[in-house]
Amino acid sequence: MLIISQQEVVELLPMDECMAVMADALTSLARGDALLPLRTMLHLPRDLGILATMPGYLGDPEALGIKVITVFPGNHDTEFDSHQGVVLLFETGHGSPVAMMDASAVTAIRTAAVSGVATGLLARTGAKDLCILGSGVQARTHLAAMLFARRIDRVRVWSRNAENARIFARDAHERHGIVVEVHGDARNAVEGSDIVCTVTASREPVLFSEWLKPGAHVNAVGASLRTARELDSATMARAKLFVDRRESALNEAGDFLIPRGEGLFGDDHIRAEIGEVLAGTHGGRASETEITVFKSLGLAVEDVAAAQHVHYRALERGLGTTVLLGGRR
Repeated sequence: MLIISQQEVVELLPMDECMAVMADALTSLARGDALLPLRTMLHLPRDLGILATMPGYLGDPEALGIKVITVFPGNHDTEFDSHQGVVLLFETGHGSPVAMMDASAVTAIRTAAVSGVATGLLARTGAKDLCILGSGVQARTHLAAMLFARRIDRVRVWSRNAENARIFARDAHERHGIVVEVHGDARNAVEGSDIVCTVTASREPVLFSEWLKPGAHVNAVGASLRTARELDSATMARAKLFVDRRESALNEAGDFLIPRGEGLFGDDHIRAEIGEVLAGTHGGRASETEITVFKSLGLAVEDVAAAQHVHYRALERGLGTTVLLGGRR
């Protein structure tokens, strides 16, 4: 089995390649060529965090694996990632484990890559003004994905931690050569933006309908619990809603479930899965003025597809550390 470190995952999974891998995986899912149960979550006492398991199988290209990850919100603003764990990859001939890799990097990159795919499909062609709400790991990877998805010429950021926002802006300039405007007020950051990415740890709305201009596209990423949301009910009711997977959204997405519980819409408010748009079985944006929302929860098939790509690249380049395991009788 090959052990692949966090830094090696980053090196082996560049954003543009990951976006292509995610598009293929989501298309396979839409065509019924994937197996994935809902994630299981063990909630720790005193709201310390969650231990989640996410198994998945893809039929084309064939891949089998599981992500085991902890989510500790209290790690924000510390030296520890909020999401930590491993992705295990198995071969499908005999079920032997072939790779284990850092899940923090896989999650950070593949989540933003899926948002990049969604933005490429749903944002207006001329979208060039980006706002990011949040300044953590996902803010950094989402900036990279948005730069691939559209020709961005203005970037604004807001964060509840002003110092983190300034650090984000500085790092973005060093990495991408772009100027990021730091805003102390979320509304000022959002107003006039063509694309908005919400990548916060908030459990209450940080984005409100009246801030969004006609034709805006939103990637709602940060909230992944039934009881948490980043978008207010009016935004969800107003928008044309796309998801990574219907079953996941109907069971796990507070951004969707809370306004549905308020009676604002039913399950049919979900227009399509992103994979359906990729497969050509459903259209995407229908007009230049409608607001589109992509609600991202993160899927095991995304982790498995990303892990398989990393494994292939590691073998090609001779990276990773090989360990011998049992498994034969």
